[in-house]
Amino acid sequence: MRHTVSILTAAALALGATTAIAQQSGYTGPSNAPKAAVQGSDSGPGTAQLTTVKQLLSTGRDDQPARLQGRIVSFEGDERYTFEDATGRMIVEIDDEDFPAGQTVSAEQRVELIGEFDKGRTRDEFEVDRVILLP
Repeated sequence: MRHTVSILTAAALALGATTAIAQQSGYTGPSNAPKAAVQGSDSGPGTAQLTTVKQLLSTGRDDQPARLQGRIVSFEGDERYTFEDATGRMIVEIDDEDFPAGQTVSAEQRVELIGEFDKGRTRDEFEVDRVILLP
């Protein structure tokens, strides 16, 4: 049992060091989602319109389906990331399984986020249902 705990502790420390390095050079997202979750038909909201960070922050409605195109520029912790497009930045919430399976997402990679706007009393953010890598 002690040996197992030591191995898990070492693995956790190694993962923490990797995360710190990734944050310095730009975010590199997880890629452990099952392939079935990202293949096939679109699992995002069917009525989601392409919009910008500026439009969502200024006129977005709570629970409004939307699509954003830009870059995930940093990891803020607890499934929260900073997303940037040509009009601004906002916090987005992305579960690990919503990233593309088997693919790395860097701060330079353009992505499309499909999800819904969460208009809060103190903070607005975008809850992501799916991340799509753009060419």
